[in-house]
Amino acid sequence: MYHGNHLAERLRAASLGAENNIFLRNHQTGEEVSYKAFFANVERMAHALVASGVKPGDRVAVQAPKTQAMLELYVATVLAGAVFLPLNTAYTAAEITYFLTDAEPRIFVCDPQCEDELSAVAKDAGVAEVLTIGADEGGSLPERRDAAASGFTPVPRGPDDLAAILYTSGTTGRSKGAMLTHRALASNAQTLKESWHFSADDVLIHALPIFHTHGLFVATNVTLMAGSSCIFMSKFDADDILGYMPDSSVLMGVPTFYVRLLEAEALAEAAANMRLFVSGSAPLLAETHDRWRVVTGHAILERYGMTETNMNTSNPYDGDRRAGTVGFPLPGVELVVTDPATGAPLPQGETGVLEVRGPNVFAGYWKMPDKTAEELRNNGFFITGDLGRIDSDGYVHIVGRGKDLIISGGYNIYPKEIELVIDDLPSVIESAVIGVPHKDFGEAVVAVIVAQKGAAPMAEDISNGINHKLARYKQPKCIKFLDALPRNTMGKVQKNALREAYDTVFQ
Repeated sequence: MYHGNHLAERLRAASLGAENNIFLRNHQTGEEVSYKAFFANVERMAHALVASGVKPGDRVAVQAPKTQAMLELYVATVLAGAVFLPLNTAYTAAEITYFLTDAEPRIFVCDPQCEDELSAVAKDAGVAEVLTIGADEGGSLPERRDAAASGFTPVPRGPDDLAAILYTSGTTGRSKGAMLTHRALASNAQTLKESWHFSADDVLIHALPIFHTHGLFVATNVTLMAGSSCIFMSKFDADDILGYMPDSSVLMGVPTFYVRLLEAEALAEAAANMRLFVSGSAPLLAETHDRWRVVTGHAILERYGMTETNMNTSNPYDGDRRAGTVGFPLPGVELVVTDPATGAPLPQGETGVLEVRGPNVFAGYWKMPDKTAEELRNNGFFITGDLGRIDSDGYVHIVGRGKDLIISGGYNIYPKEIELVIDDLPSVIESAVIGVPHKDFGEAVVAVIVAQKGAAPMAEDISNGINHKLARYKQPKCIKFLDALPRNTMGKVQKNALREAYDTVFQ
């Protein structure tokens, strides 16, 4: 049925001959969906896409609720030889205008509740047709799926053909469309399946969004490639996850998931049957890692990936999962640390820019050849823009983003180093360190801190606490307190928002 280099072939292979095994357990409806039923719907949806004029290479853009139908649309788009383009559900109509104009999709799929507003946006962007998928699994696209013929012959695709485009978050400049090939997505899912010991016996608690690499290309692809089951939740809910744990084996989450779950008294008992907890998309505090191990007996497995590269590194399944590190390069992935100025490799232990090469790396940025040439070297290494180092045992440490590097009085200052010292103070939950304009130093260090409940530290208390642990030039010249740090939908601290908020603090 599935042949050639199709990503869909790889995602389908594990469940062939096991058609009645459960793929999805829908949290919203309570329905259990077999692999047979899921792929039958996928094939009908592929027919519906082709009937709507979708041709090989066309983009299918979607901003819709997390549903089974949206997952079907993802695989159906790949089957039809088209390119899947998921968009963050938080984007406004004004933001959607940019993506539709830039990507020029053949079809745009949205929530029925937003259809009137977004249809006008899509028309202005030249999109041929707007279809809908609703939170209740209804909508015009599921209706067309149900009316379509069964069975579908996959449109032939090669390993270098595009399967998806994911836009970067766009914290600086325009969002860039990362072009992801069949090879990149299939090879990475296979590697993760093997590295994390996934099998048909696993049950994954899936509470991540599916417009992002973590929820779509890690959680979903690995589940399909292993023939596993997943409990499909529309969003994170700590109580519901605790209730599912006794009958599950794996949870993939962002650090916020684990912080919230640690507040539950029933966590230790609920987690007794689990075999693996994976964290990514944002740095996991060492304190969270250590508390989780004490409470549950499990060490969270932290990994490191990007929109452009899928997953690059992982702490070991068997072996020491070290807090504050993202483990080792995955099989088939090369990682080097280079000098930010020259691009020359640096000795082990020195901090520089992380570069990666492997079958997981993207094909370039959509319609941005100059930006592609700037960040993707001729030798295949992608310049991640992340700052990091490799310790003497080979573990990779992420120090921060290159754009977060602070240059104050001619000194390079890495925010992560300061954050670790501040976070270690008893009155602090977490911190974010940024650089803002300063007339004497060019940039000066500002620390934004979330204090422990019941603690009311003064800026002077923080300064005294770190005074003998950091060189004077690294110490914050201004300390601010917030109830919570601003984060995006994947839990990453939005330092660009903090820089904007405190841009004039020294003026």
